[in-house]
Amino acid sequence: MGLTFGVNLRKYLKSDIGKPKRARTVNVSENQQLKKTPFYDFHVAAGARMVAFAGYNMPVQYEGMTSEHLAVRDNIGLFDLSHMGEFEVSGSGALDFLQRMTTNNVATLEIGQIQYSCMPTPEGGIVDDFLVYRLEDRYYLVVNASNIKKDFEWLEANRSGDVRLENQSDETGLLAIQGPNAEKLMARVTDYNLRDMEYYTWARARVAGVEILFSRTGYTGEDGFELYIPREHGAALWAAIVKNGTPMGLKLIGLGARDSLRLEMKMALYGNDIDETTSPVEAGLSWIVDFDKQFIGKDVILRHKQEKPKRRLVCLELEGKVFPRHGYDVYDGGTVAGKVTSGIFSPSLQRAIALAYVPRAKAKSGSTVDIEIRGKRFPAVVVKPPFYKEGTHK
Repeated sequence: MGLTFGVNLRKYLKSDIGKPKRARTVNVSENQQLKKTPFYDFHVAAGARMVAFAGYNMPVQYEGMTSEHLAVRDNIGLFDLSHMGEFEVSGSGALDFLQRMTTNNVATLEIGQIQYSCMPTPEGGIVDDFLVYRLEDRYYLVVNASNIKKDFEWLEANRSGDVRLENQSDETGLLAIQGPNAEKLMARVTDYNLRDMEYYTWARARVAGVEILFSRTGYTGEDGFELYIPREHGAALWAAIVKNGTPMGLKLIGLGARDSLRLEMKMALYGNDIDETTSPVEAGLSWIVDFDKQFIGKDVILRHKQEKPKRRLVCLELEGKVFPRHGYDVYDGGTVAGKVTSGIFSPSLQRAIALAYVPRAKAKSGSTVDIEIRGKRFPAVVVKPPFYKEGTHK
């Protein structure tokens, strides 16, 4: 799943990538009231560069995107993801409701398990991609920041029977600890048996003295945990994690590095790589679609799979220190064949990488296309995902 990048963040990453800045808060007009996460004051104190993002004032970077990115690949990093949305779905009809609203098979989830899924439109597009948690007597959905209102209204509009929806987004803080040493840091703040905790499972336990729900999940390709924290306990959890993590080399990580980390793993970013105009099939997400159950848009998506889509989302690598960006044209010969959906100069691989939708005939590994960057075309080759193949979780 992803976090939808707004225009402000895109413009910032284009011009200031990897450059550390002193603390700066975006200017807010009288008509725009940005929300603050429970950790806002800590970001400012740490010298974070703050940007308007999904209605929140969020840190895009602290000491520099590249160093933050590599800290997560090599050691450990701490992210504030409190802008994400959290919904509870309960009632005797909750399972049937979610089966109809999502592509993946919610019925296969046992208590303690988590599932990646998406909500389809009747036309076969994607309303949002998100996580489904199977709690003891209800379900917990973690949705993209910019889609909170849209998602909740979509669920509410399709709700029927004994189904209750509760939006807990404003009351919930979310911290992510990511990196190969994430378990070592978590072990310093909880007595829970982490060694036996599998990927994509959750637990309830005391963390830094506070009873919370946390999961072994992430958006980086590395080992990690995501902690769902009642807003009033945010300061205590932040302080404990930073205190215990600092001797280990813990780094604070902004949204810029979060984007580059997920892109190296070909993790979709809603609003860039997937949206209501893209189907799960062409986006390479058929693995989260269960055609043995009924759901909104099933017939369209099944037909799309059977007939094979005309285009596919692929991984592209380029030579040289060029920067492919969202929206850049992709050429097959002299014809525009698609557009870049996400692109960066990869800190881990030290080469330019991009995602783009290309014609099915050009989607096989080894195929070549050209990407136009500032008026000049550069050759790009289709490679097997993910770009970065040394992550803890591939």
